[in-house]
Amino acid sequence: MPKPRSYLVLENYIGGKFVSCGNHIDSYDPSTGEVYCKVPDSGKEEVDAAVAAAKEAFPDWSARSPQQRGDVLNKLADLIEANMEDLVQAESKDQGKTVTFARTVDIPRSAYNFRFFASSVLHHTTDCSQMDHMGCLNYTVRCPVGVAGLISPWNLPLYLLTWKIAPAIATGNTVVAKPSEMTSVTAWMMCKLLEEAGVPPGVVNVVFGTGQRAGDALVGHPDVPLISFTGSTATAQRITERSAPYCKKLSLELGGKNPAIIFADADLEQCVETTIRSSFSNQGEICLCTSRIYVERSIYSEFLEKFVAAARKWKTGAPSDPSNNNGALISKEHLEKVRSFVALAKSEGAVIHCGEGVDHLDLPEANKSGYFMPPTVISGIPDSSRVMQEEIFGPVTCVCPFDTEDEAVARGNGVRYGLSATVWSRDVGRVHRLAQRLQAGLVWTNCWLVRDLNLPFGGMKHSGVGREGGKDSYHFFTEVKSITIKH
Repeated sequence: MPKPRSYLVLENYIGGKFVSCGNHIDSYDPSTGEVYCKVPDSGKEEVDAAVAAAKEAFPDWSARSPQQRGDVLNKLADLIEANMEDLVQAESKDQGKTVTFARTVDIPRSAYNFRFFASSVLHHTTDCSQMDHMGCLNYTVRCPVGVAGLISPWNLPLYLLTWKIAPAIATGNTVVAKPSEMTSVTAWMMCKLLEEAGVPPGVVNVVFGTGQRAGDALVGHPDVPLISFTGSTATAQRITERSAPYCKKLSLELGGKNPAIIFADADLEQCVETTIRSSFSNQGEICLCTSRIYVERSIYSEFLEKFVAAARKWKTGAPSDPSNNNGALISKEHLEKVRSFVALAKSEGAVIHCGEGVDHLDLPEANKSGYFMPPTVISGIPDSSRVMQEEIFGPVTCVCPFDTEDEAVARGNGVRYGLSATVWSRDVGRVHRLAQRLQAGLVWTNCWLVRDLNLPFGGMKHSGVGREGGKDSYHFFTEVKSITIKH
């Protein structure tokens, strides 16, 4: 008789204890297409318990000094680093990304998020103003808000969850977090480290489940005054509606349809190498990925030829193989959605230069049922196409020629999103002009994804509301109070 399969079964973490759940959701290994994990299907009851635990823990935690809280965050960072390889393997298996990407990007950044905010929280000062003619002194203080509801996505699971938890608890709030039900394992592993790090029971609670049940209960909870969400624009609209009756503070980091604008005087070698990374890193499943490439007409053919050749060298396959650049997409449904955009482009007369439907993927036997897709480059598609307007969130990018700087700016801005943009040119005046004119929260010139965590992160238009970063996260996770003393 075949042995019954053993699954990893996750539990919620509420009030410092692991709590089992009656119902579960299947979670798949994207590289094999097989179920390997059971995730709690939490709802109102579990969220209510987590919020109650967070409320109870708030007075004591918020009364600690920033230094005391920072010490706990640094200890947690130490423990993440001590468990680095286990977290790396789990993140790769759960999300489909390569082990190399998890080891070099996701897990180191997760530890650094705690270190950064442990330090950052010590360096903010508040305002003071004198009104001697009134005999008054005015000053401000910043207070934690209360219970923070944090909802994080599946593309960079622990990286983006810790980017929210760290500033929330550093500033004295307590937390109820809901990771994506598709990528919950590293959040659950982190919960095992919280007690050892000195995080008191109830300060960090993690409830697993879907957006429709667990997420909805969290954003609609009257005792959760603040919601930080990273994910799709459509979900953010629902969160805004659910939060409105309670006047909640919202930070919404949403989608992108990010342009790269490449001028004839760009360093073509560096530009091609970086734009391959900015288009296809993490299977193209990063909100900052480049999905529209506008190239000055005089170098368009040369760029396209070099770019397609480089895309063909960007290897897709088993996430555990260090020679691969990309692993699997998150789910079967997502893979089908991404493929449907390529099919739509083809039906509209576009040219598919490489990737989906053109290049055969030679996968190991164990990965033949996984959700893999090679880097796909498309040209000959009008800006009005859905392929050029909607966020695809996969290894697909479109290349188009342009003639003038004004045209490049207008086309770069011609979508409802405004998260990031990249500009390639050696002309200093031009890069400053474009950086001013492009409607994007982040503009990189001659580089991509260079991040100083002190600086504001977030988008314009349909790409979000609010900013995150050293000072911005501090302001979001605290309320300012003005105090006037008459003497």
